[in-house]
Amino acid sequence: MWPIFMQFLRSNAPYLTLPVAAVVGLIGYNFESLVSDRYTPYNKPIQDQRVDRLIEEEQLKDPTNVQKLKYKENVLGKNVSPSLQK
Repeated sequence: MWPIFMQFLRSNAPYLTLPVAAVVGLIGYNFESLVSDRYTPYNKPIQDQRVDRLIEEEQLKDPTNVQKLKYKENVLGKNVSPSLQK
């Protein structure tokens, strides 16, 4: 009985693999959609990013357009002990 069954499987392997692969693929696809989220964050187009970068580089080349080097936050309030916090 087993040799006849194995001969049948061997001779019809291409016809049996396609449905099995389709079922496995369908299960995997649905499992992946359950597990992962499909949200892709928005990114600016590459051309716009390049234009922005080129504009920024041109501004850096101009010696008259220098931003002041100031620390905008309170330096003393950076590492405050919990007992000193209000």
